[in-house]
Parts: sequence; C-alpha cells; structure tokens
Amino acid sequence: MVEEPEYGAGQIQVLEGLEAVRKRPAMYIGSTDGRGLHHLVYEVVDNSIDEALAGHCSSIEVVLHDDGSVSVTDDGRGIPVDTHEEYDRPAVEVILTVLHAGGKFDNKSYQVSGGLHGVGVSVVNALSERLAVEVERNGTKYQQRFERGEPVTGLEEVGEVPDDETGTTIRFRPDSDIFETDEFDFGTLSTRLRELAFLNSGVEITLRDERDAENGEEVTFRYDGGIREFVEYLNDSRSPLHEDIVYIDDEQDGIQVEIALQATGDLQSSTHAFANNINTREGGTHLTGFKTALTRVVNDYANDHGMLGELDGENLKGEDIREGLTAVISIKHPDPQFEGQTKTKLGNSEVRGVVESALHQGLGTYFEENPDTASAVISKAVEAAKARKAAKEAEELTRRKNALESTALPGKLADCQTKSPADAELFIVEGDSAGGSAKQARNREFQAVLPIRGKILNVEKHRLDRILQNEEIRAMIRAIGTGVGEEFDIDGLRYDKIILATDADVDGAHIRTLLLTFFYRHMRPLLEGGHVYAIKPPLYRIRYRGETYDAMTDAERDEIVDEVCDGNPTQVQRFKGLGEMNPEQLWTSAMNPENRILKKINIEDAAAADRMFSVLMGDAVEPRKRFIQEHASEAEWVDI
Repeated sequence: MVEEPEYGAGQIQVLEGLEAVRKRPAMYIGSTDGRGLHHLVYEVVDNSIDEALAGHCSSIEVVLHDDGSVSVTDDGRGIPVDTHEEYDRPAVEVILTVLHAGGKFDNKSYQVSGGLHGVGVSVVNALSERLAVEVERNGTKYQQRFERGEPVTGLEEVGEVPDDETGTTIRFRPDSDIFETDEFDFGTLSTRLRELAFLNSGVEITLRDERDAENGEEVTFRYDGGIREFVEYLNDSRSPLHEDIVYIDDEQDGIQVEIALQATGDLQSSTHAFANNINTREGGTHLTGFKTALTRVVNDYANDHGMLGELDGENLKGEDIREGLTAVISIKHPDPQFEGQTKTKLGNSEVRGVVESALHQGLGTYFEENPDTASAVISKAVEAAKARKAAKEAEELTRRKNALESTALPGKLADCQTKSPADAELFIVEGDSAGGSAKQARNREFQAVLPIRGKILNVEKHRLDRILQNEEIRAMIRAIGTGVGEEFDIDGLRYDKIILATDADVDGAHIRTLLLTFFYRHMRPLLEGGHVYAIKPPLYRIRYRGETYDAMTDAERDEIVDEVCDGNPTQVQRFKGLGEMNPEQLWTSAMNPENRILKKINIEDAAAADRMFSVLMGDAVEPRKRFIQEHASEAEWVDI
C-alpha cells in the first residue's frame, strides 16, 4: 500500500514579496511567450501615460537596446524618492519591489489611471534579469539597480540636473530563464504605441531600435487630433460618405467620454472601444450605450424626416446602421471595473447611461446641423436593411425547400468520431488532392477534414446575402456549427481547433488570407477565443541513411545537410504543395499532434487587424500599393 504524502501546515507555502511572480509569471502577465514579453513594456509605458493623463508628461521614449534590454523614458514628475514611512525605504524602491504599491489607489495623485488594470512595474522588475531606474527630481539625478526583483544597490545620488528637469527612466532586460523568447518585435510595439498616442492627444511617443546599427528603425507618434485622427487612420483604405469626422466630447460625474465616427461606403463595420486606454475587445457597458444611442438617434431622425418609406414601416436595426461605420469610443473613469480574467470588458453599469446621453445629444445636434451627412448615413443603412431582409427571405426559402439543409453536415466533410468538441479538430484543407491525403492520414477519432476548392469569395467586398451563396463558405459554416454574424453562438462550436491547411506558396497564403478575412468579419469570436490555427508545413524533406528530416526554412535545410548529411544533398525533396505529400508524409509533418507545428491566430490589436484586412482585401488600390512598396523588402523568395 502506497503511503500518502503528509498534508499539513508544513506543506503550505507562503511566497514572500515578488517570489510569487517568478513562480507563476503567467498569472500576472498572461503568458511567458512573445505576448507576455511585450506586456512588460506596456506596463512601464502605462505608468508614463498615467503621468500624461495627470497633466505632467508630454514626451515618452522607448528604446530597444543592442544588449536585449528596453528603456522607457518620460518627462513626468519622476517617481518619488523620499522615504516611505511604513517600509523605511525610498518610495521608488517600494514601488519596484512590493506588489500593488503605487499612487493610483486613492484618486489623489491620479484622477484617472490606465495602470489600475495592470500588475505594476514591480512585476516587470521581478521578471527581469536586471533593471535600473533613474529619477530626475528635486534638482538631483538618482539611480538604483535590481536583479530578478531584488535591490543590488541602494538609491544613490549620481548627479545634478536643473530644478525644472524631471522624469523617469526604467531600463530592464527580461529574464531568459522565464520567457520563451527574448526578441522584441518592433512592429508589435509600434502598433500599441501608436494606439496610445491616438488615445492621448498631444503626447509624443517615440520608438527607436538600436539593435541594428545600420538599419535601425525609429518612429514618432503624436496626434493632436486624438481619436479623430484614429478614425481617419482606420479609414485610410475606405471610402467615407462625408468628409468631416463626427466628434463628441463630454464629461458627467467624473467620467470623460470621447466618441469619433465616420460612415463609409464599405460593407464592414469597424468599432473600437477603450476604457482608460485599455482596448476592451469584449466590449462592455460603454459599447452597449454607444450602440443603443446610435440606433435610437438615427431612427428618430429618419422617422421625423420620412426617410424609411422603403422599409414598409420597419425601423432600422443596429447592424444596418453600423454597416460601413468606423467609430472609436474612449472613456476615462476614476474607478473602472473590468470583467473576466483578461480584463477586456468594462463592467461599470453607470457608464452606459453616460455614453448614451453624450451620443444622443451630440449626434442628434450634429444631424440637425448637417442634414446632408444624416441623409447619406441613413440612405446607406436603408440599403443594408433591404439586403438583410433579402438574405433572410432567401434563407427561409432554402429551409422550406429542404428542412435538413440548415443542420445537415456538408457531404464532403469527413467527420471525426468523438462527440466531445473539446477534443475535436477540423482541418480545412486546400484542394481535393490534399483533402484526399488528409482524409487518409488523419486520426479518425478526433480529426475531421473539410476540403475546399480554390479561393473562396472575398467577403470584404460583399454583403452576407451574397456571401451565403458561396458553396465553400456554406460548407464551412455548417461544419463549424456556430452560425455567422449576428446569429453567431459559440456554444454550437463542434471543434475546439479549426486548422487552416494551405500550401507553403503564394497561392496558399492568399487562400489563408481569404479564410481569415471570413473568420474575422463573420466569426470573430473564433479568433478571439483562440480556436483558429494555421499549419506550418515543411519546405523540404531530407533523407539520409534511413533517417528522415524535415526543414522549415532554407537555412534549416542547409544546417541539416552540413551537420547530419556531411554536406551530401542528394536526397533533398522540395514540398511545393500539400497535395504532393502522401498520407504518411502529411500525417508526420502537419497532422500528428506530437511533432506538427501550428500557429495560433490571435487578435492582439483589433484596430490594427481591422485596418490590415481592409488594406489587403478592400476595394481601395492605393493603400494596398503603398503597403506593398513599404514591405517589399521583407518578402522572401519562393521557388515557383
């Protein structure tokens, strides 16, 4: 009989100070992959933005250094350096070594703070190999250094500065023992910093890359027009119906509300909501208030002016009005309450009424003063409503013709045996040839295969009624089980993983982009929930002395040939398409969970993703041409 281990007071661990952060880092920053790595930078920048919100900071500089460290410098008041009475240590040391220490909890030092949602700079310190802080304050420059959260020096005076010169610099190098990667991505950082500059008008934010002495990048963001310029940026590849951007700015009960919107002739809506600079991707009370007021104001104006005659007495629905609309909602709240583990949904009930009131009054007044714009917005919404009704009638007609059509699985789907969606995978495979191999290669217990033929419809350019006529799209909708658009229900999801299996060439990339555009526009919760993946098939297979090796890149191929095959490249096979692989090869390289490489498709920044889909897949040619010119040097040569 196995003796059970003792469980008593002696087995209860108490993690002191920052030890808990190092023990369970994902609890504090979400993950230890690239996403968590970049989160460290955002936490430090958030402190500088809070200084800007308090009116004490106008400039922030982020630098990627060649030793793998990052520094964030601001011209705020400087972190306090006087002695903290409770801890008998300098306040700056307390802030960097004690969880939940700071000046944001009493609404005195900071009326509004974005940092309240985060974990604080002490967590950045805990997860860094080394960190140095410099403070300019009281005519003196102070410095203190830390390693893995622990002070290795005291707070030292290292120089004098002019009395009116204040600010803080924090430079840190993430701990390689904790993070899966130590490579900061310039594009990822610039996207978030641009967003912060839009949301905080007048603040100048610079990002500089010093890792490459010859080709280092530098960008500076400053938008005095704030979220109005944000909407203009998002609409760069769209066709606005009116030249000016509607802007509403209001404050009630200490809650600041900013709304900017512009209607376009496009079919996709683009609405982004923020609370204290946090991108609330799951929405919340501010977004609910915006949608409710927008629908009411537009219908009131349309009815008062007799503009809904074509709808036979029906009002416009919210989805009709939001078609082609680009909007940014930004609220600043002294005590924001965020729901859920991800903190991306605002829960303050009072915010809904404040936003509704602000938009109702502001947009109502704007329509009365700008009847041409009101007419353009309502005419577009009426067309959307007519298309919606036509799509519904067509769907009902199809149901009457075949009662099973809406629920029957598509005939070309090779379904899996398990009845548990949590264990099931759906491979959406490009081409009948690859589909046939995948059906033979799969593990029938938990892997389903749906072949699609060629390139599906570009949904960026069509309304849902036209999209639903596409046979390949209908097959995907029925196989996945959630429905689409306004009727999407995640509870109907039949597969936890939806895996896009396309060739490793230009056509394969195009098909993958078309599929992702469809998912983003009409099944977006699949992406937000982390259910969509793409396979990364090998480019080469090398056989040598009875062993087989797969190479994902040219460099990896050369390394295998040199180190394993002694320079003999006699058995290098180039994979040009999944259809060229036999079932055994496809299973080994792309479908076997033990050694396949999958890329999870996340939406880190919904606004940037929205704009990119519009640029790549929309009607406007010039933004797409500009994008290709700017990024042509990053393209890789592909054997055709």
